[in-house]
Amino acid sequence: MGISISHGVQNTRSATTIANLGKHLAHALSSSDWREVSPLFDGTVRTPVTVLPADAGHIGAILNSAASRRAMDPEWGQLAAEFGNAAMRAARAGQNCEWD
Repeated sequence: MGISISHGVQNTRSATTIANLGKHLAHALSSSDWREVSPLFDGTVRTPVTVLPADAGHIGAILNSAASRRAMDPEWGQLAAEFGNAAMRAARAGQNCEWD
């Protein structure tokens, strides 16, 4: 069963795929940025998850930053950007970003 993420993430993603993205994020992000997003990507997330708009904007900025770093594999960077862009859309709309 896949996890769907609101605000434009195409298709559902398995918990394994999300955890694998987390492994790439952990290598591409600073330790403080990784701490900010790790609850979503460390393999322990339990749905449903509601990310408030202000938090979604912050998470989206971190993910978009990670997506463009040299340490990020380009394919995983695309997924990070997709998640980051969805979080930013939720934040701009003043809506929660929902994972279920």
